[in-house]
Amino acid sequence: MKKIEHIGIAVSNIEAANEVYTKLLGVSPYKTEEVKSEGVKTSFFQVGESKIELLEATNVESPIHRFIEKRGEGIHHIAFDVDDIEAEISRLQKEGFTVLNETPKPGADNKRVVFLHPRDTKGVLVELCQDISRPLSAEKTAK
Repeated sequence: MKKIEHIGIAVSNIEAANEVYTKLLGVSPYKTEEVKSEGVKTSFFQVGESKIELLEATNVESPIHRFIEKRGEGIHHIAFDVDDIEAEISRLQKEGFTVLNETPKPGADNKRVVFLHPRDTKGVLVELCQDISRPLSAEKTAK
């Protein structure tokens, strides 16, 4: 793992949360987008080398809706940047971690993502992120 890529924060109203975080951080979000497959609207703030991702549910089936219903607004996940998401999945499974989606799926901000079950990470939902634009390793391109 290279660095903390972002911290995801579940919010009920992304516009109101954008105002709060713009004031707090002194910058506006650099990107907003909807991830229909996850039922969320997102906005991203750059903070040094890391980011803050705000997430608002767009439907009642969204994991963010369920999270807010159960726990209220707040930190939802921590995401780590990885060079090779498939290698990290394999490594972490060998270490005994449960990967919630073994096949990386498209996420926000041009990433491929997988999540680790919080029961294996002391109650924290962990996301692994790889830039879609990052080239595959030489070994993978040779196959």
